[in-house]
Amino acid sequence: MKKWLGILFAALLVFGLAACGSSDEKSKGDGKETTLVVGASNTPHAVILEQAKPILKKKGINLKIEKFTDYVLPNKALDGKDLDANYFQHIPYLEKQIKEFGYDFVNAGGIHIEPMGIYSKKYKSLDDLPDGAKILMSNSVADHGRILTLFEEKGLIKLKDGVNKDEATIKDIAENPKKLKFDYEYDPAFLTTAFNNGEGDAVVINSNFAIDVGMNPKKDSIAIEGDDSPYVNVIAVRKGDENKKSIKTLVEVLHSKEIQDFIKKEWKGSVVPVSGK
Repeated sequence: MKKWLGILFAALLVFGLAACGSSDEKSKGDGKETTLVVGASNTPHAVILEQAKPILKKKGINLKIEKFTDYVLPNKALDGKDLDANYFQHIPYLEKQIKEFGYDFVNAGGIHIEPMGIYSKKYKSLDDLPDGAKILMSNSVADHGRILTLFEEKGLIKLKDGVNKDEATIKDIAENPKKLKFDYEYDPAFLTTAFNNGEGDAVVINSNFAIDVGMNPKKDSIAIEGDDSPYVNVIAVRKGDENKKSIKTLVEVLHSKEIQDFIKKEWKGSVVPVSGK
């Protein structure tokens, strides 16, 4: 009998210790530190997140950054719950992706603007572009309205009256005095290569790709969007997650003076921080 009581006591002791161990692990996971997985483009998004990582660590958030080099997979990964958030896209692109794929995403906060620039190895200004100049641009339809609006603002084309400029396409050009030829067959990430190869008369490149290959959008472009561009890059999350403490803390840190000052110093106007949605 004593032998069986000893075995029973030992079993209960092991079970009790195991239960305590599970409780401690749960406390550790649900308590002070939370892991947050965020998908991001290499530059400037991942760079900004790396800067925010130690600040978040002090606030109990272990930030894990997953890097992407395209505009498709980060939203698929967020939808598939492989990510808690992503940080690579501007508002019009996010809205188009939601409409096209039915993603149940929301904007948790706008962080910065990457001005769209026009570059040329052949001409020093837009005025120098000849009649029939070939303009290379992204095959992402979400960028077309933005690009055409830039050309309209610079006085090279005029869009149809009443058109929604965010959704404008080549067909919405009403006036094109120089008969510019817009070639929109290029993957956004390949446009820097096309520019360096001397293709086209001018190339329209988003600042994140330009910066990624060592270009300075403010200095190297022959024209660039103003700092008031509505194309704000945002933290995107699944609907409902925008209210999570970890997501709110992430956005607050990215809006902090420390991070905004870092953005200003690091990119000197090629990336412009914002503090609202």
